[in-house]
Amino acid sequence: MQIPVFNSKEVTKIIRGRRSQFAAQFKENDPVADSIIEEILENANWAPTHKLTQPWRFIVYTGEGLKKFADYQAELYKHRAEKNGTNFIEATYQKFKEQPLKASHVIAILMKRTEGSGIPVMEEISAVAMAVQNMYLTACAHGLACYWGTGGPTFWPEAREDFGLEGEDMLMGFFYVAKPASDNWPEGKRDSLAEKVAWIRE
Repeated sequence: MQIPVFNSKEVTKIIRGRRSQFAAQFKENDPVADSIIEEILENANWAPTHKLTQPWRFIVYTGEGLKKFADYQAELYKHRAEKNGTNFIEATYQKFKEQPLKASHVIAILMKRTEGSGIPVMEEISAVAMAVQNMYLTACAHGLACYWGTGGPTFWPEAREDFGLEGEDMLMGFFYVAKPASDNWPEGKRDSLAEKVAWIRE
């Protein structure tokens, strides 16, 4: 295989142009084509992975599946409040029921360990995070609004069985995708790189 020729300017453009856009910035009731979501996930599947363990797993909610997910996280929130005796907030409950319905697709991000691989957990988490970066870049290349959130069931132990997680497996949040409500792409901001890099030459 010959060394491929890439367009470095376009690569830089999409990396620096990637943005998170949240539910308030979504265009509702205008679904993204499943074929684009499949492309997003296929590009995720090409993330770096030590020993090819490919620890990423995805569950895609769309159509009526969005309501199923919304109801699930809202009712689990309510159940946890009752079980643990914590403060139940009606506004939070309603947000769990309504937020996913604003998206076109919501993708659950899972990290599944390969038994006996010997790969440190950190490397597997990092591999999944790089897969999500590929999702971000692909979604933004299509001009879509998207964000990776770790709210709701992400850190709730009760959700582990529901998502088929065992041992060191992890639920790593949810990737929301929709068409943007506005034609104005958000501005980006980063501090100077000079403050974050040390060079050692000798």
